Amino acid sequence: MKRGNQYYGLLLRGAAAQAWKAALAFRLRSFFVILAVSLGIASLTVIVASLEGANNKIDELVGIFGPDAAFVTGGSTISRAVGQRTRTITWNDVRTMRDSLPGVYIVAPMSFTGKATLVYANRNFELDRVMGSTENYSEIWNWPLAEGRDISAEDMTRGASVCLIGTKVSQELFGSGNPIGRTIMVARVPFTIIGRLSERGISGGGGNMDETLVMPLSTMIQRFNQDRQYFRMVRLKFTDPQNMDLHAGNIRSLLRYLHGLGPSQAEGGEPDDFTIITALDVQRFISMIKGGLSIFLGLTALAAICVSGFVLANLFYISVSERSMEVGLKKALGAPSLAITMQFLCESVLLTLGGALLGLCWGGLLSLFLRNSLFSIELSWRVFLCSTLAAVLIGLIFGLRPARKAASLEPISALKGGG
Repeated sequence: MKRGNQYYGLLLRGAAAQAWKAALAFRLRSFFVILAVSLGIASLTVIVASLEGANNKIDELVGIFGPDAAFVTGGSTISRAVGQRTRTITWNDVRTMRDSLPGVYIVAPMSFTGKATLVYANRNFELDRVMGSTENYSEIWNWPLAEGRDISAEDMTRGASVCLIGTKVSQELFGSGNPIGRTIMVARVPFTIIGRLSERGISGGGGNMDETLVMPLSTMIQRFNQDRQYFRMVRLKFTDPQNMDLHAGNIRSLLRYLHGLGPSQAEGGEPDDFTIITALDVQRFISMIKGGLSIFLGLTALAAICVSGFVLANLFYISVSERSMEVGLKKALGAPSLAITMQFLCESVLLTLGGALLGLCWGGLLSLFLRNSLFSIELSWRVFLCSTLAAVLIGLIFGLRPARKAASLEPISALKGGG
């Protein structure tokens, strides 16, 4: 057994050495093989890295949304007619949900204005919208404060002109300075900054979450003439997040009763005039996109890998014909067929590993252009492992038949140049 292992070990080392010399000797062919394989590996690198990024993005979005949270907005995303009516959630709905829903511990109505210009000294910054919320915004949205304090119940009661700002707003208006206690103009209304939210960066939709300003809801209603009866949205949090589907059903049943909608739409009733979103819905939506992305990129990578494999096989068939005299001489001198097969397979795997290295570099460069897509690209050890394994498989699978053809050549016919 030991002699057998030594024999095969020597055979493999000899085949690897011969493969290296052949790869250097036939540089043009080696270049085309490496180039073809690198395209397939680059595609595979992107798909694996995209899936890694997708999994991380799902966890990030669920964490930001809150696994124990539900979100209710006015209007329906299903019914076109109802969807045009966004003013359907009232104070009575908020109070009843707070008092009646089992397991709920936060029911927080919210509203927002349109675009607003923020001004401090000679600096200004344009926001797409300004948020109005009840007290404890940080807890409601699982968004820790970097400094300062949160909106309080007293701020709500007094309609205080105070606000929280995101990191981007702070940088634009104050640079590296401390924003706490400073007064800024929000659409020509003075507000004192009481807290700065921690940095969150780009959201899944592509917007910068740090471009945020939050004020007490009562202040927004008074200062910006917001509707006093209806709210754009309500955020709820529950003590047992494992039952979010049940909680969503309870919210739907209660709101349909409060809005006089009667039986569900499935039972012939009117459609909902509201929309409920939970962390599970976010997860399902992102997973659906991830699945479509996986199929698309998977087919693209498979096609690229197959093309690169066929290029490798064809070039090696040509190489076998060109090197038939070399093979015939080795066999005439006593080289076993296994040694010939191993030499060509080692050469094939060597070139595909070179293609894998180049493909990983291309995949890494491509990731720089995709970092701001829906799913960030995450390069990890799995990417390297999958690319290396794919390269070895391409070399073995597509290089086997040319290698066996070389090993099956008859010495005399091969020495005469017959393939």
